[in-house]
Amino acid sequence: MRRRKDVAVTATDPTPAVAEPTAEERAELDRLYADFEAAHMAPLWTQRAGLMPQHPEPAAVPMLWRWSTLYPLAARSGELVPVGRGGERRAIALANPGLPGRPYATPTLWAAIQYLGPREEAPSHRHTQTAFRFVVEGEGVWTNVEGDPVAMRRGDLLLTPGMHFHEHHNTTDHPMAWIDGLDIPLVSQLDAGFFEFGPDQLATRDQPASSRNERLWAHPGLRPIGAPRTPASPLMAYRWEHTDAALTAQLELEAEGHPGVVEPGHAAVRFTDPATARDALSTIRTEMHRLRPRTRTATTRVVGSAVWQVFDGAGVVTVGGERYEVATGDLFAVPSWAPLTFETDTGLDAFRFGDDPVYEALGLHRKDPA
Repeated sequence: MRRRKDVAVTATDPTPAVAEPTAEERAELDRLYADFEAAHMAPLWTQRAGLMPQHPEPAAVPMLWRWSTLYPLAARSGELVPVGRGGERRAIALANPGLPGRPYATPTLWAAIQYLGPREEAPSHRHTQTAFRFVVEGEGVWTNVEGDPVAMRRGDLLLTPGMHFHEHHNTTDHPMAWIDGLDIPLVSQLDAGFFEFGPDQLATRDQPASSRNERLWAHPGLRPIGAPRTPASPLMAYRWEHTDAALTAQLELEAEGHPGVVEPGHAAVRFTDPATARDALSTIRTEMHRLRPRTRTATTRVVGSAVWQVFDGAGVVTVGGERYEVATGDLFAVPSWAPLTFETDTGLDAFRFGDDPVYEALGLHRKDPA
């Protein structure tokens, strides 16, 4: 029996009003839905709002992880958990409570604090997932990327593009911790992950003043003509001295009445591939932001998620309906389309990584004032 099509549409409610089904029609509908389920099918008309909402409705929630909590827990793990084959790294992921059962900071981003004890070595491996390390304090650890020794120091951004063999070793008598960022959730969702163990012995124990990749690529505006093309940035280390100088210059120019800042009192730089000027990593955008004292940013929101870490200073950040007082080392997650505002009385530097390149490549990126 076919259901009646008695409908009425009003100017205020364009949705057609459908007559209530009879008992016989309801029984037929119940059988239809049961047959859908048995055939592993799902009708759009019962799920449209959830499948195509009017605006992003992320499962991830705003979340703050304090460095004063993270570091002591990482240090305790250093006393109890060895580094070696199997676990590979002493890295503790930041798990967003909106994504229960998943060790993800956001649906596309993995963030962790990694801790390496005195004279410890983390063995070589490689994987599809793109990775970086950002150092909020300390020095003395070296990461060898494809056998190229790269020093890790405060404020440095160190890259490990996908399928690059990499290993870490601490050359000092004191521990060191840093933040890892990867696209593990994205690669997992795409079923694109591969992992390989490397040699058990370090590729090199050299500690040069500059890595080979820096000697070739870390010359502003100068591209080596004979260097081969790479899918991600060929530069593995973005040094704090350069980042700091760029941010300082932006604010100096603003004070002199010249353009360059994002907004009043807000300087920012993006880490890019020196060969292409695109993002340094293919799936993750990395940036450093500096707010001069007594600055409040405009409230903005973007499609796509991000994780921020305060590198220096203190302030207040508002993410969606959450308001956090933040200081050096603290990390917080910003879900997709969540309004974000910073304010600081004393000044603040913050490192940001987000999934923007993925959304831009798919034509899904959007940024609006909130």
